Amino acid sequence: MKGLYFQRSSTSEEITFVFQERENLPVTEDNYVKLQVKACALSQINTKLLAEMKMEKDFFPVGREVAGIVLDGILPLDSEDPGLCEVVRVHEHYLVHKPEKVTWTEAAGTVRDGVRAYTALHYLSHLSPGKSVLIMDGASALGTIAIQLAHHRGAKVISTACSLEDKQCLERFKPPIARVIDVSNGKTHVAESCLEETGGLGVDIVLDAGVRLYSKDDEPAVKLQLLPHKHDIITLLGVGGHWVTTEEHLQLDPPDSHCLFLKGATVAFLNDEVWNLSNVQQGKYLCILKDVMEKLSAGVFRPQLDEPIPLYEAKVTMEVVQKHQRRKKQVVQF
Repeated sequence: MKGLYFQRSSTSEEITFVFQERENLPVTEDNYVKLQVKACALSQINTKLLAEMKMEKDFFPVGREVAGIVLDGILPLDSEDPGLCEVVRVHEHYLVHKPEKVTWTEAAGTVRDGVRAYTALHYLSHLSPGKSVLIMDGASALGTIAIQLAHHRGAKVISTACSLEDKQCLERFKPPIARVIDVSNGKTHVAESCLEETGGLGVDIVLDAGVRLYSKDDEPAVKLQLLPHKHDIITLLGVGGHWVTTEEHLQLDPPDSHCLFLKGATVAFLNDEVWNLSNVQQGKYLCILKDVMEKLSAGVFRPQLDEPIPLYEAKVTMEVVQKHQRRKKQVVQF
């Protein structure tokens, strides 16, 4: 059997994807099962995290969000098997039953963003009915699921759009989003729009998609245009609010910390890999996976999936995904 792997160049940071012949799977041990893969979603690989966790290899398996007979789940970070293969070996603690109404591609394409949305809104910011939530880049794969989860919990949702197409997509949401802020022209002030929408009180929860840390002269043009400055996030955050950030290098100066202190606000970092890095939280992790599948079956989650692709196109497609050049979730169908 062939599987897809990535290889880092020894002379640069460039990543290449290659198909490699795999040896036959070893005899299944206790608590391990063989999974016949029916679909595998593609997500960007966090090479920096792998390096920091001392998990770099000559060839690292690609594809962890898999659905198959009879179970589906996210392969752990240290899995030696690529999800982009016909059969994988996986521990039962990383699996959850797929409801009959959910297709293979829906299961694989939703499970990771579902876990991220739950981690951000349920465990890190304690979402509850009546809360106001700002979800940046709401038309992204994560943003879509986060908006649907927030609506399901009875929250008021505000979101940003990075293009006219994204804006039109967000305006079609049911139930409707309270306000869609178009940031594509770089002229809209997110903080002012949020304060206006909340009557000057600020939002209770912010889930960002990255932030600007420095002055205009020190940021790349694209990042400057689409992302809010960290001061904007702090300004629009309400008293007792929660800021969940995906910016792993966030730097807060003393005035920033003082402002957050006065508001009694918190900052949390969204790293969904923590569930796979510690077995202490295994029970909560399985509950999240199960709930994601149930909400997918009930129609609460309606993921933005691209057309499924065959395995032989996975290499080229993964190169595009790694460069952040795809908006909808890509799923390989076997």
